[in-house]
Amino acid sequence: MTNSTSTTTRAGRRWESPLWGRTALCVLMLPLLLVSMDVSVLYFAIPAISADLEPSGTQQLWIFDIYAFVLAGLLMTMGSLGDRIGHRRLLLIGAAAFGTASLVAAYANSAETLIAARAVLGIGGATLMPSTMAMLRTMFTDPGQRAKAIGMWSGVMTAGIALGSVMSGVLVEYFWWGSVFLVNLPAMALLLILGPVLLPESKNPEPGRFDLLSVPLSMAAVLPVIYGLKEIPSEGWNVRYVVSITVGLLFAALFVHRQRTAAAPMISPDLFRGRGFAPSVALNLVSAFGIMGSAYFTTQYIQSVLDKSALEAALWALLPSVPIGVAAPIATQLVQKGVDRGHVVTGGFVIAASGFGLLSLAGTDSLWLVLTACAVLAVGGVVVMSQIMDLAMGTAPVERAGAASSLMETGAEFGGALGMAVLGSIGTAVYRHEIPGSAPDAAHETLGGALAVADRVPGLATAAREAFTSGMQGAAIAGAAVLVGAAVLAAVSLPRVRKNAGQADQLSPSGV
Repeated sequence: MTNSTSTTTRAGRRWESPLWGRTALCVLMLPLLLVSMDVSVLYFAIPAISADLEPSGTQQLWIFDIYAFVLAGLLMTMGSLGDRIGHRRLLLIGAAAFGTASLVAAYANSAETLIAARAVLGIGGATLMPSTMAMLRTMFTDPGQRAKAIGMWSGVMTAGIALGSVMSGVLVEYFWWGSVFLVNLPAMALLLILGPVLLPESKNPEPGRFDLLSVPLSMAAVLPVIYGLKEIPSEGWNVRYVVSITVGLLFAALFVHRQRTAAAPMISPDLFRGRGFAPSVALNLVSAFGIMGSAYFTTQYIQSVLDKSALEAALWALLPSVPIGVAAPIATQLVQKGVDRGHVVTGGFVIAASGFGLLSLAGTDSLWLVLTACAVLAVGGVVVMSQIMDLAMGTAPVERAGAASSLMETGAEFGGALGMAVLGSIGTAVYRHEIPGSAPDAAHETLGGALAVADRVPGLATAAREAFTSGMQGAAIAGAAVLVGAAVLAAVSLPRVRKNAGQADQLSPSGV
């Protein structure tokens, strides 16, 4: 414990210098931005990749999805590993792997090579995300400074996902598809050069033996559930996906049992005994539910209902991300000026629910209303995420910061997939009910299928767009109800932990 405490204290003193602290924070945000961008960076590159590498349909799906699957499956493993070997060391290893895989992906000459490179990118991403958050816990021992840094972390991560698709569209327009990966190289090189100088090392001085059995158990718990939830919106509640989710939940139960009984668990149950940590995980999941669930509809709406090109749709979708930059800092200022954190989080959920309320009013020609709804949703979501993440990391001991961060991020992955599955299923059900019974079978499946055959059936395009909009309205009402419920949960649970969490921040640098 002494080693961890002394390391953190030295780091805290160093980051009292505004110039040093801001420079280090900017360097630390680079990998986070790129990791979040890589979630959506292939949106516009896939057609060019298909023309060049000629992948099969299955290979094309794996090129797109394997990054997110590997990332989600390894987050808990890498967070716990960072607590043991050091977060800076893991960050630099991940940066080297991410940069190397980006280079291989850029010049891949076969689908198999690109899939393998994307898998390694996912491994690198899984090391970078929890490491960046854990290092914020180490670098900024002052609760106020840490809150501002975590607010920036939340904004960068959310904005990166929106920016990735636009960047891929611009790069593919003027260069070749491999350029979407090459942009990672300068940032990773900068991190490898400046990281050892600017960033402190921190780890648990008494971590115990690494529990190897928990690694496959965690992956078996996460991957089948994420896979099933991702496929349900487009394929429906197929037995295969229901079985996949069920199997994942069974392995999740085994994983939890292992953590409770192992001498040195990957995820210590003690984390959940910290007052405020368990509600933070749950509320972070719901926030991701709302953000990703709404994105499932709004991206299709702008492109297919409003008939925008893919690049036009991506550029329009950037507008709602503009207010994100001020949402987290304002929320942090409110808490620092004495407003109860529970009230701020409750307000964030109410704002996000209002965004869903606006979305439920959209017609088939409501571009600005939908963009406004997206902006309101994003602002509310970032307010919630920044404050919840700060609460969780302030409650968690510094020597378990990696495990705590990975749990929050894994919960967000689950929440996003669940939002797309549940709200997507509601929207699809309404769409199929509203589409004319005389329409071709393809039109009953998706809006894209209807538009593909619309030239053969007079009036089908208009009817399909109206049906999709009705489905989006129904899903928005359901989403608003979920977020209002989350607001009630936040109002009930979080005020009880605000004082305790603040005291925990000030008791000692290790937070225990």
